Amino acid sequence: MSLQTLNDIFFDIAGRDQPHFLLRKTQTGWEPISSKEFATKVGGVLSALRSWGISRGDRVAILSENRHQWVVADFACMLLGAVVVPIYTTLTPEQTSELLRDSGARAIFVSSNKHLEKILSIREATVVEKISIMDDVFDPHAARMTDLMRLPADLHLEASGRAITADDLATIIYTSGTTGTPKGVMLTHGNMAANINYFCRDFGFHAGLISISFLPLSHVTARCVDLGLLSQAVTLAHLPQIDQLPQTLLELRPHILLSVPRVYEKVHTQVEMKAAKSPQKQIYQWAMRTGRAHRSDILAGRTPASLGWKLADALVYSKIRAGLGGRVRIFISGGAPLGRNLAEWYADVGLRICEGYGLTETSPVIAVNTPGAYKIGSVGKPLGNVGVRIAEDGEILVRGPSVFESYWNKPEETRNAFVDRWFKTGDIGRLDEDGFLYVTDRKKDLLKTSGGKFIAPQPIEGSLKHHPFVAEAVVVGDKRKFPSVLIFPNFAALETYCKQQELQFSSREELVRVAEIKACYAEIVSALNKNLAQFEKLKKFCVVADELSCANGTLTASLKLRRRVIEELYRDQIESMYEETKVAR
Repeated sequence: MSLQTLNDIFFDIAGRDQPHFLLRKTQTGWEPISSKEFATKVGGVLSALRSWGISRGDRVAILSENRHQWVVADFACMLLGAVVVPIYTTLTPEQTSELLRDSGARAIFVSSNKHLEKILSIREATVVEKISIMDDVFDPHAARMTDLMRLPADLHLEASGRAITADDLATIIYTSGTTGTPKGVMLTHGNMAANINYFCRDFGFHAGLISISFLPLSHVTARCVDLGLLSQAVTLAHLPQIDQLPQTLLELRPHILLSVPRVYEKVHTQVEMKAAKSPQKQIYQWAMRTGRAHRSDILAGRTPASLGWKLADALVYSKIRAGLGGRVRIFISGGAPLGRNLAEWYADVGLRICEGYGLTETSPVIAVNTPGAYKIGSVGKPLGNVGVRIAEDGEILVRGPSVFESYWNKPEETRNAFVDRWFKTGDIGRLDEDGFLYVTDRKKDLLKTSGGKFIAPQPIEGSLKHHPFVAEAVVVGDKRKFPSVLIFPNFAALETYCKQQELQFSSREELVRVAEIKACYAEIVSALNKNLAQFEKLKKFCVVADELSCANGTLTASLKLRRRVIEELYRDQIESMYEETKVAR
């Protein structure tokens, strides 16, 4: 099926007989929702929207964790020609109010009383007229979505849905704001349909496969990939809380795992921690050596045939796969750099992760590794309908039918985003002789030392985060003589280690000052420095007794570093690394 609009996906769904179209968690387990039942619910919500006076071009917001009602509301809006404005549940009332005001949303779907209270507290500052709540609770200020989904389907559903064209606006997705105020990216039906048509081609998605939808649907990657999977009749299970993911993997045993690097990092950390305190840790270490010896086979998509690998698989690798459900065939990573070290560790345990790359402005996939075209360290080859070139300064430029045309109400920012009709991604990268794309860093994140050397912080930070004791790392040093790093510990792993070593501490602040712990982090930095160029070597480090989070503003809603905020918040620690005269070697 070649999509022209996102509504084409709905009409295909409505014409199917798919008993296990979606899965939702109930008190008694996972309950299937058929394609027919789903289509009926969409029709009821569309009827409600029309009765509210919502029409083509009106904006409707969705503020909810992942659940099937999110997708129902999404399709109901798009069939009517309304423009969906997804909002992260982690945003503050003030941030939410700003997005609602800027978009001019007339209606909003919220998941729970918690988010209803947030909207009611800011409603007067917005133009929101109607509110619907997904939870089956009564509130005089909101219509229950349960009731809306039971309404008779709108008689004009098909006519209105078919009337939408590729040029019609489907959604306004606000960027996460790593470099400033969020901007509303305007994506048409044609933008997203063009992307889905191409990124789904080479993965072999088909009916009977299961995928868990746990990345926020307010993020373009989760939403677009989920729509692509639904178009291929893959069964989606919506998981509202990511902390339930480990148990859900065991319950549903999915065939496809789409994740951000943070989840893959946590799995790696847990395995390393468990192996370190196991009486059979030597078996694990032997298995990792065996895996490294067979890495090229895994990366080429081959199952090693040696007796050693088969034994290591039976003793170690199969246990790791079992923790992920045991049936995952396709591993995909996006949203942030995976990091070569992490990709290599997974390959060494027999798992090949297909890393991709894209931005909200590109709907989102620009390039992706596939089972048939794969190079570790790269983000794959650009999609067949996407043009990529590298500017003189190394910036990745993109054009194609999936690239947006403008930001909402921001003409100057729109003009600045393009050069000769090529979209400026803001990322630095290169294309190799085989056409694989490599992304090295964000253009604005590059550090320039006082000696004139440019340093890309992300690869260095990724290498540090590969260690189980490091949750986050932030390299600093712009306009300084040398680079240094703020290290934010993985406190779960670190505290477990301290108990094993019988190290005493009464607080996290005291923990990071323990001499043995400081020595441990010094070793981690020293080991990394051996693989860095002289001008890249980290001369100082500071272990911080905090955690980065969306709540304190140091991470965006999509879990990217807010470097400006971090550098301002930890200004004293940064200055202290450069005030001392003695430089660590």
